[in-house]
Amino acid sequence: MRIPLQARDLMAFRIYDDRDGQAKDAHGAGERTLGVGVQWQIVDIDLVKEFGHGGGGIAARGDGHNLKILASHFSLQIRERGHFGAAGGAPSGPEIQHDMTPLKIGERADGAISAGVFCGRHGGGRRVEIQFFHVAVAQRLKRGRIGHGSICTKGHGHIKDDLTNAFHNSLRRAKDMTDKTSNQMWGGRFAAGPDAIMEAINASISFDKRMAAQDIAGSRAHAAMLAATGIVSDSDAAAMREGLLTVLSEIEAGEFTFSTALEDIHMNVEARLKDLIGAPAGRLHTGRSRNDQVATDFRLWVRDQLDAVDQALQALMHALLVQAEAGSDWVMPGFTHLQTAQPVTWGHHMMAYVEMFGRDLSRVRDARARMNECPLGAAALAGTSFPIDREMTAKALGFDRPCANSLDAVSDRDFALEFLGAASICAMHLSRFAEELVIWSSAQFRFVALSDRFSTGSSIMPQKKNPDAAELIRAKVGRIFGANVALMMVMKGLPLAYSKDMQEDKEQVFDAADNLMLALAAMEGMVRDMAARTDNLEAAAGSGFSTATDLADWLVRVLDMPFREAHHVTGALVAKAEAKGCDLPDLSLTEMQEVHGEITASVYDVLGVHNSVASRVSYGGTAPSQVRAQVARWKERLG
Repeated sequence: MRIPLQARDLMAFRIYDDRDGQAKDAHGAGERTLGVGVQWQIVDIDLVKEFGHGGGGIAARGDGHNLKILASHFSLQIRERGHFGAAGGAPSGPEIQHDMTPLKIGERADGAISAGVFCGRHGGGRRVEIQFFHVAVAQRLKRGRIGHGSICTKGHGHIKDDLTNAFHNSLRRAKDMTDKTSNQMWGGRFAAGPDAIMEAINASISFDKRMAAQDIAGSRAHAAMLAATGIVSDSDAAAMREGLLTVLSEIEAGEFTFSTALEDIHMNVEARLKDLIGAPAGRLHTGRSRNDQVATDFRLWVRDQLDAVDQALQALMHALLVQAEAGSDWVMPGFTHLQTAQPVTWGHHMMAYVEMFGRDLSRVRDARARMNECPLGAAALAGTSFPIDREMTAKALGFDRPCANSLDAVSDRDFALEFLGAASICAMHLSRFAEELVIWSSAQFRFVALSDRFSTGSSIMPQKKNPDAAELIRAKVGRIFGANVALMMVMKGLPLAYSKDMQEDKEQVFDAADNLMLALAAMEGMVRDMAARTDNLEAAAGSGFSTATDLADWLVRVLDMPFREAHHVTGALVAKAEAKGCDLPDLSLTEMQEVHGEITASVYDVLGVHNSVASRVSYGGTAPSQVRAQVARWKERLG
């Protein structure tokens, strides 16, 4: 039986205490975790079964007769001053007699795989036996070894293990298994291959394979240019270009085998191309370096993401425009300090976010225009002596021009930082709107009803309808802005030109792009589906003396009162209404004249919420006429 292991799985173990003669889980059978990271590897349970003693069945996360196997991905070993952390009722918290730092397990590229076998013995003073099965990588699974140890829960707390020798022998074997031949892409400078740990930290194929399409597009443009300038023959260029299409089709079909030993997407593609077309593949790298190659790939990838964000922003803005147009005259409270301030219209509130996302759209387009220069041909850092045509490759790849300075071309990551900066601001806007949707959909507000498509329920409270999509969008800004800060810190101290630090540029950008696109799509869906509860909105719009400013404006406009005096008079009327337990329109004319004798009955014309919003006709105001004008303007701009 083979069990796939995935990132963030945990190995669980239990410690039992049988000092009263009956086995029972210490402190309610609490599970603990320990271990080392591994990515997408396979553990072969048959190997564990082969070495398991005592017989009985074995099942993943299940029980056999007297064996339990919990195959898992380890995270960091939990320790407290040399002890297993929170070891429950085991006497003294079992000490680690031989400290085998889990981070050292398996010096191969993908870490180690571990599994624990637990065996309980019958009778008084029963104990828990622990076995660890560890191998290097999946390719060397069959060379795995088992060591074992035990924890006695009756009077002894130390782990007496014979794991250490097997463990360190395994590490030595892992080092012995390192490829003794040099990486063929590096050439003759190296007589031996890298250490396994070096291979693991150096390889980027696990994430930069996302740039396969961009890498192949760049290589095909480069091959065409090499032929056009007479650097390679037309036949070699044609073979390279056709072979690269074959490689792309294999990748897209999931039939391509990526190799960690080949480090990155560039070498993986070139090695496969050599398998397909032979010697001509060796000419593809003429006049370029991986430095300008990766800079080109990454620019192409970020440019594609900017285009995707552009489209997603437009879709969200169109959804907001639909809501704004429908609710151009629906009144609702406007807030400052989350306190009722003045009545506004639903359409006006929606249009505020159209403006925000419009600026995000502008930043995305500005960033795209600024980054649309081609690094290809800058080579390692100084350009090349070959008569290449950089204008040709730039045009073929859709760039406006080649980068003007080869040092800058290979070391610049401003374009990625600009993308992350624009993404961070956009995510912040999404987060603000998401917070409002969380508040508005609550039982205390009931301003909107979110659709079931973007809500979840509770496992225990049947009445709950949680705005989880909005809450998750609200949180995304931390992740996206964190990527921005992380890349800024990577770049801040780097001298010219390229340094390997820049390999750390992509994962943050990939993650930020994925999460921004997901948040934009979720927000668009929520906006399209949400229904405004207009009765509740209107009732809330008139509460909290929301038309007090309208009253002050009336005093200025009709009685020619200085605004500061009008502010004072209105404050006195608010205090009177508050003492009476009513709103401003509920005060009688006589009561108002007790505060200021010149107030007339026409004051009531401005105290209704509909009259209030209708009067705000200044450009950009909340009046329905202004909202409709702004909707029309944005519709025209977006097309």
